[in-house]
Amino acid sequence: MRAIIFWDNLEIVDDYPKPVPQPDEALIRVSMAGICNTDLEILKGYMGFKGILGHEFVGVVDGCDDMEFWGKRVVGEINCGCGSCQYCQAGQSRHCLNRNVIGIVKQDGAFADYLILPIKNLHIVPESLSNEEAVFVEPLAAALQVLEQVEIKMGNSVIVIGDGKLGLLAAQVISQTGCSLMVIGHHPSKLNILKEKGISAILPSQADSLKADIVVECSGSPSGFVLAQRLIKPMGKIVMKSTLAEDITFNPANMVINEITLIGSRCGPFDKALHLLEQGVIDVRGLVSAVYPIKDGLKAFEAAKAHDSLKVLLKM
Repeated sequence: MRAIIFWDNLEIVDDYPKPVPQPDEALIRVSMAGICNTDLEILKGYMGFKGILGHEFVGVVDGCDDMEFWGKRVVGEINCGCGSCQYCQAGQSRHCLNRNVIGIVKQDGAFADYLILPIKNLHIVPESLSNEEAVFVEPLAAALQVLEQVEIKMGNSVIVIGDGKLGLLAAQVISQTGCSLMVIGHHPSKLNILKEKGISAILPSQADSLKADIVVECSGSPSGFVLAQRLIKPMGKIVMKSTLAEDITFNPANMVINEITLIGSRCGPFDKALHLLEQGVIDVRGLVSAVYPIKDGLKAFEAAKAHDSLKVLLKM
């Protein structure tokens, strides 16, 4: 099969072995996949991953033992737990110490004609959603995880740092709470997407006097965490969404003195993401910068690296 693989370099091959599913797994023919900032960080050494990249996808089940999913269009949760450890038994397989994560940890991902996933990870995509919309389920679920971890009320002041794909999704999700929301980003064209939806957005140079109860860091840069520490109120909460290849060093004194809570935030609820997309509550159609065929995958990655780029998709 065709695949985009990363060993020491990123390359496209057309003779990669087609995966063979186990009895509890499904073989999925990938229709479309999205390039995430995590994929770009893997190229810099994040998680030390080698293999087929990609974890945001929509595809059709070509084979599995569960007829409910056979031939259906699906998206899939990316964490594959062992099933027997204390985390898996508690329904927290995304924290399984022995887990595989497609395209990130020990398992090939979605930038290929086929991938395999446990059947229990699959979610059927409503017919009303296009592939271009369905491919956003995974990052939208990650944005929704913020609300699973932090209670945001109408009276709270919230700042989202970052105007990339995840920042724009997080802002749309958080705006549904009715809180006082501000988004900070470097790109006027991206911030205008939010302004058109009635969400306040500014450049970093305009944020000198801002403070917030909750800061959600989605910048994909170490500087975003530095800014988050400056903007958070005493006893506030910083939610860290960025995944970075490089280390961040900081003096924790301010966080101790001001009793700041730092919350790591990762994968989230697929069912809620599908519902919001199906109901049209979250609009992702304006977040696609370009769609490339898999044969032009290297060009797609270069496009995804551009500062003014949003979501770049691969069509299989």
